Amino acid sequence: MRLDQLKAPSGARKNRKRIGRGNSSQGTYSGKGMKGQLARSGGGVRPTFEGGQNPMVKRLPTQRGFVNIFKKQYSRVNLDSLYAVFPDKANITSLDMKNANLIRDLKLPVKILGRGEAVHSLNVTANAFSAEARRKIEDAGGKVIEIQL
Repeated sequence: MRLDQLKAPSGARKNRKRIGRGNSSQGTYSGKGMKGQLARSGGGVRPTFEGGQNPMVKRLPTQRGFVNIFKKQYSRVNLDSLYAVFPDKANITSLDMKNANLIRDLKLPVKILGRGEAVHSLNVTANAFSAEARRKIEDAGGKVIEIQL
């Protein structure tokens, strides 16, 4: 037995009904019914047609809102991760944060957020600070240096 000798058992495959091939094939209407759109060659409706009622696509609500093209994207770093990595009186830049794996990439500006406690003083240089982060760093005796974009 070879692959080219394989064959389906008899009765497993049935020839399709070839409709619309003239009177001699099936009879007067050839299995297409009487006249109308479905009896014509190339006739029929598109798959999404729902008989003329308002289609599902039009009944669903549309996407609302918009994308703000002026929004600034930041690499965000919280205070608790800064204080977990850097020692007392350290000068921290975005390059130091990248080397400590706190940010992924230097292309985006860095924003320091206020989650966590400031346990010792740090001198942090970043593009933006939340008000809470700025207050906590300065209360702990550290310095906040903001670089403009």
